[in-house]
Order: sequence, then structure tokens, then C-alpha cells
Amino acid sequence: MTNPILEIRHLKKSFGHNEVLKDISLSINKGEVISIIGSSGSGKSTFLRSINLLEEPTEGHILYHGENVLKKGYDLTTYREKLGMVFQSFNLFENLNVLENAIVAQTTVLKRNRTEAETIAKTNLEKVGMGERYWKARPSQLSGGQKQRVAIARALSVDPEAILFDEPTSALDPEMVGEVLRTMQDLAKSGLTMIIVTHEMEFAKEVSDRVIFMDKGIIAEEGTPQQIFENPQEERTKEFLKRFLK
Repeated sequence: MTNPILEIRHLKKSFGHNEVLKDISLSINKGEVISIIGSSGSGKSTFLRSINLLEEPTEGHILYHGENVLKKGYDLTTYREKLGMVFQSFNLFENLNVLENAIVAQTTVLKRNRTEAETIAKTNLEKVGMGERYWKARPSQLSGGQKQRVAIARALSVDPEAILFDEPTSALDPEMVGEVLRTMQDLAKSGLTMIIVTHEMEFAKEVSDRVIFMDKGIIAEEGTPQQIFENPQEERTKEFLKRFLK
């Protein structure tokens, strides 16, 4: 058995009296692509944001290479650097051009020198199809799909061990969804560890090693894409997929 990069143990998250995550446990291995599916409000995005501590869990443990990141005194900066995050709303700096967007975290957080950071940024922008002709453009001059690909290049440029994607296509026009999914598909083939909250069922079916179905704050079912999409065991999984896979 491989050593997991991340182990989530008995994770809970409440906002006031509203318990959004109810005892979630999950291990994530190196090179795995995990898709998290489920209805809106099932806790998927809260789970993702809790993994990289944008939300502080109410209870439970998150182990990164066997060490609990929630314990007092743990170096959270290093942990967050190792988990890239791609948001549905891109979160690019509007006042910086494409190239600078992919450089800034490298020079400020990782303290890389400018020349190295620029080389790495250019390589990753090329990788996602945002070559030289886009580098001087501001985010406002790009389509949604292009912005999201810049956001992916930015996440790659800090050498993360895994990237978390929070519904990366939900803010895009339908014709732009494909270009972002193709980029993510290429990353999956390259062996990058990815945890993806998505409504794109065909994509989840094609690229995932494992699919997690969340419902009402718990993992209701998990398995291979074949198991989940072709032979779901839980009634609520069947109901959900019936709505989505008409």
C-alpha cells in the first residue's frame, strides 16, 4: 500500500448550529485523481476548503505525510504551499498581466529569484495552452476559459504536491468548459495528484481513479468510476445520477 499524501480522519465542520460536514474520513495517495460529486449543499466545497484550511475544521485530523497539520505549532505556510488551489472564480490579480500572475507567488512565497520564477511560469503557461502571445494580457482581456487556464498554470508554478479544484468549470460558458477540462485531463495523465469537486460527470468518469459521492455532509459512497456510474449501491447515489445522466 502506498503511503498517502493526505489522510482526513473524522473531519467535521459546523457553521453555528449548522453541521455541514459530519465525520468524513478519506486517504489520498500520490498520483491519484479523485472526483467529488454530489448535489449543491452536500458539503463538497466546504470539504475541499477544509482540506487546505481555508475553513478551519470543527473536529478531526488532517495528516500530511503522517503529521497532523491541525496540531499547535505546525507550519501551515509550507502545508498550504504544497496544496495548490484552483477556484471557480479564478482569483487572478486584475492589476497584473498573465505572466506576472504566474510569477508573483513564486517570488513572494517561495522566495525564488525572478529569472527562475519567470522560466517556470512560462513553462507552465505553455503547458496549459497560454503561450507567449498571452503573457502581457491583463485578466480583463481574457475569456473565462483562458483565465482558468492561467489560474491552473499559477497553481502548478509553486510545485504543489496536489492541486484542489473547486468546481473549476462552473463559472464558464459551455463552449469554454471543454478547453479547461482538456487541460485538466492532460495534468491527470502527467501523474499530478488532483482532488476535483465537479458537476462534469463524463469528465469524472473518464479521468478519475476514484469517485466520491457526498450527500448531506457525509461520504455516502465511494468507488471506481465504473462502480459509481455503472453500478451504484446506495439509493441516494442512484437518485443523484438519474438526475445528472439523463
